[in-house]
Amino acid sequence: MHAPTHAPLYLVDASLYVFRAWHAADLDAVDAEGQPAGAVHGFARFLLEFLERQRPVRMLLAFDEALRTGFRNALFPAYKANRPPPPDDLRRQFAHCQALCRALGLTVLADTRYEGDDLIGSALARLRTDIPHGVIVSADKDLSQLLVGDDEQWDYARNLRWRAHEVKARYGVHAHQIADYLGLTGDAIDNIPGVPGIGAKTAAVLLAHFGSLDALLDRIDEVPYLRLRGAATCAERLRTHRAQALLSRQLATLALDAPLPEDFGGAERRPADAAALDALMEQVRFGPMSRRRLREAAAL
Repeated sequence: MHAPTHAPLYLVDASLYVFRAWHAADLDAVDAEGQPAGAVHGFARFLLEFLERQRPVRMLLAFDEALRTGFRNALFPAYKANRPPPPDDLRRQFAHCQALCRALGLTVLADTRYEGDDLIGSALARLRTDIPHGVIVSADKDLSQLLVGDDEQWDYARNLRWRAHEVKARYGVHAHQIADYLGLTGDAIDNIPGVPGIGAKTAAVLLAHFGSLDALLDRIDEVPYLRLRGAATCAERLRTHRAQALLSRQLATLALDAPLPEDFGGAERRPADAAALDALMEQVRFGPMSRRRLREAAAL
């Protein structure tokens, strides 16, 4: 499919939607081997609705395969160590979800060193000059650091959209400051330490005043004189945990140079693989309505 130059690029944080489907899964859904398949069914419903509504010409789906093997683990072994590995039945379902996307002619990105967010950032960076804008389909705050110009982020489940100039109203800092912000506050979900005792409000005030983490660390001597509660203590914490703040920012910064497949092109939708789709529908035991919708989606 040739992509018109006005077609936006949809970049889907696929793992988020697989996990959501898994948590809300139909526990009775099983595949041909009798293994759980509810997450695949739920993800397929999300994907079908998206394809039917948006009819995307350029679209990619990024999956996480770097929970313990990513480059951030080498920088900081405790990174995401608080997260248990996905159970075997979910790993199997992730593979089915990837296969479903490929069978429908959609670009799939997955890498054992780079997370899905890095792959989204790298794809957007590569294609930025070829597209009018990107639409990042995810509720994840970290991805807002990628927004530039007319790019959008779309929390699909809540149907909320925002652009770069709207990030500050949502998170208290500008899009380009999000990695610096997480360098200060840390991120409990990803086990990023940040600077102990510096919370969201303090980090926002510091970045509003200094503009960046680098400027803040260069001018720590000014911090005690800010109109900020506990300003002197804050300055001491920044001095003590300077290296940790810089490491935390490094962990929170999305890579823009992750490897992309050789046939990536412009993430244009390719012709569907009818045989692969039929085999997968049989394997995962989709019902008649889902099969009809999937065949129709394959022809879009």
